[in-house]
Amino acid sequence: MIYHALAIDGPAGAGKSTVAKLLAKRLGYTYVDTGAMYRATTLKALDMGIDIEDADKFGFLDDTLMEFKGDELYVDGKNVTREIRSNRVSNNVSVVSSHIPVRNRLVKIQQDIATRDNVVMDGRDIGTVVLPNADLKIYMTATVAERARRRHEENLANNMPSDYETLKKEIEWRDAYDSTRSYNPLRQAEDAVYLDTSEKDINQVANLIYDMFNEAINRQEEQK
Repeated sequence: MIYHALAIDGPAGAGKSTVAKLLAKRLGYTYVDTGAMYRATTLKALDMGIDIEDADKFGFLDDTLMEFKGDELYVDGKNVTREIRSNRVSNNVSVVSSHIPVRNRLVKIQQDIATRDNVVMDGRDIGTVVLPNADLKIYMTATVAERARRRHEENLANNMPSDYETLKKEIEWRDAYDSTRSYNPLRQAEDAVYLDTSEKDINQVANLIYDMFNEAINRQEEQK
C-alpha cells in the first residue's frame, strides 16, 4: 500500500500545528506533531534534573514511550499535552532539539510512523530531513509580531501567564537559534511552497493547503 504525506515546516508560532490538526482531520490522516515530541523530551529531561546542554545525557529516549492519541501526546503513559507548552519548556527546547542524538532518535520514530500510515507532519525539518519525498511540502511563516500575538492569545486562552513583549523577544531568539544550528537547521526545502500567513486566518490557510495537496495527489495519479 502507498501512503501519502503532507509536510509543514516553519518557525515558532507560525500556526503549523493548528493548521496541521485541521488538515489531518479533514483528510482522515494521522497528525504527527514533531515539535511536541521535542518539547516532551525537554520536559522529561528537566524533570529528571539532567544537564540539558550535554547531548550524552539523553539516552533515556531509548526507554521512553511517546504516543499520539488524537490531538494529545502521552509520554510513558502520562498526558503531557498542556505541560509541554509551558514557558519552562519553551525556553529550553531549542537547546535540546539541537543535540544530534536527540534529533536522530526522534526522526527515526517520525519516519517509522510515516511508513505505517498517511500523515500530516509539522516541524522544522520535515520536508528537508524527515520526509524528503513528501507529496507536498509547505513552508509556513508569519511576521514576528503576528506570531507573538497568536502565542500570547493562546496562552491567555489556556489560563497561562503571558507577556507579549517577552514572547516577541523569545521568538526572535528562537528563529535565530533554529536557523543557524549546525545540524538540520530550520530552512525551506527547495521544492516547498512558501506561505506567509500573517494576514490569513487559520481556515483560509487550511483550505489553501488542502486544495494544493489534493492537486498534488491527483497529478501523481495522472502520471501513473
